[in-house]
Amino acid sequence: MSAATTTSTEGPAQEKKPWWALIAILLGVSLIVLEGSIVNVLIPTIVQDLSINRTDVLWITSIYSLIFAALLITFGVLSDRIGRKRMFMMGTVVFIVFNTLAGASTSANMLILARAGEAVGGAMMLPTSMAIINVNFKGPMRAAAFGLWGAVFGGMAAFGPLLGGWLAEVASWRWAFYINIPLGIASLILVKIFITESKGVDRRGLDWSGVLLSSLGLGLVVFGLIEGQSVGWWTSITTWNLGPFAVVPGDLSPVPVTIAVGVIMLVTFIALQQIRGKAGKPILIDLSLFRIRRYGYGNLVATLVSLGEFGVLFAIPLWVQSVHGFSALETGALVAVLGLGVVAAGGAARHVSALIGSTRLVRWGMVLEIIGIAGVGILVSADNSPWWLAIPFVIYGIGLGFDTAQLTNVILEDVPGAKSGGASSVTSTLRQVGGTLGSAVLGTILFVSLGASLATNLENNQPQISVADRTSIVDTVVDSSGEAIIELAAKPDTAQVAQDAKDAYTAAVRVMAGVAGGAMVLGLIASFGLPPDQRSRSGGRRGGRRKTPSPST
Repeated sequence: MSAATTTSTEGPAQEKKPWWALIAILLGVSLIVLEGSIVNVLIPTIVQDLSINRTDVLWITSIYSLIFAALLITFGVLSDRIGRKRMFMMGTVVFIVFNTLAGASTSANMLILARAGEAVGGAMMLPTSMAIINVNFKGPMRAAAFGLWGAVFGGMAAFGPLLGGWLAEVASWRWAFYINIPLGIASLILVKIFITESKGVDRRGLDWSGVLLSSLGLGLVVFGLIEGQSVGWWTSITTWNLGPFAVVPGDLSPVPVTIAVGVIMLVTFIALQQIRGKAGKPILIDLSLFRIRRYGYGNLVATLVSLGEFGVLFAIPLWVQSVHGFSALETGALVAVLGLGVVAAGGAARHVSALIGSTRLVRWGMVLEIIGIAGVGILVSADNSPWWLAIPFVIYGIGLGFDTAQLTNVILEDVPGAKSGGASSVTSTLRQVGGTLGSAVLGTILFVSLGASLATNLENNQPQISVADRTSIVDTVVDSSGEAIIELAAKPDTAQVAQDAKDAYTAAVRVMAGVAGGAMVLGLIASFGLPPDQRSRSGGRRGGRRKTPSPST
């Protein structure tokens, strides 16, 4: 065994101030999640301030997810080589620098570059945070640590829109970036003081062919999933330019091409990982980890759950602003109700897990999420106050807090500490890609349903409108993601058209909620492949098999 391996279970972070170490990590994680959720509500203000076009908006919102997903595996494995504490701190510095650049942006290109840099920093931090917790916390403290990690992850995703809406009204969109600077500095200082360095046992060089294939493959797949709605899933519905390449409406869309090339690269990557692993060469993903039942089935559950988990967060903000005229602040406040459930559940996850076991808690969390999504589908209404959605939001948030926190704990339960960085990066990547795929699929379902339902409503209720005008109205409402409804409602002669559009949008949200709930049900079914929890000597419950100690000095 390598003498270079160090784990924080024997260091000062575990023995003296473990909760300060956790606070340091959670501060950093909150920055990553906030950055992914806060920008969407600021887009109207940014468009006005920087005078940017629709293409710029797409890149500003999508570049973060694109680069973030593409680099998770690479930085997760690299953290095992150079040290997880070092990687987390480097990522925090990168994040702070590019947040400063984003806040000072004077053009769309400058802001897109800054968002790309933020994604690099986030990809360095997220899988490393999970690996540090996996190595530094054991027993009941481990369940509590992952519970709080999940609470912060889910809570910040819900509170981000509220913070963004508030900043847009009382200050400037630039403070959505500047606010991360002092938080990042605080995290950096606490990590330096309270976290003990840890590394994996594999001291060989990095698998650069794996880095290239995985990064490009994931990047192309995520790009296709993000751009499908706006460019066209098979036939191009708009003009698209990339350097010397130009696509016009009616041509083959670049989306299926990029997804196909990305999938081929990822299949090639997996095949080469198997070949290199058998030959004893450095690899990026240890495929043998998937033979660990908890890790293999847990990642399947995580991917399926991610497909439907954030559909509500995607659709409801658009719907309440278009149908009920909510401001960015009001929208954020409604979504934040979900965050209250997440935070409460994340804090209680440790105690509930000790009573019923982590695996059962994950299942119960998914059951509560399914109930919450069903409640949204039932209570969503174009006529009644959207604040009624607060009831299913709280239920959904509690479920999200339970399963987000403890699913990570379950997945990494039997992974050797020396392989935590690579293992957690794969989990983060699968959840990110699952979430991106879910957003793409659910977004397509939402807007296709909106278009079909609105066309039917206009045909039945507005027979005096010509076919060409009906088509124009449908296209305008769908292309604006529903924002055109506000303008239609403001004019007396189109007020009834606006009501038809509101009813259609509401029906589309119900359809999307049904699909999201179905994805959650599949995840629940897959969770029964996880091994049962077993009682520990202390009377609590733990994972199904004894964990192999990680080598350490």
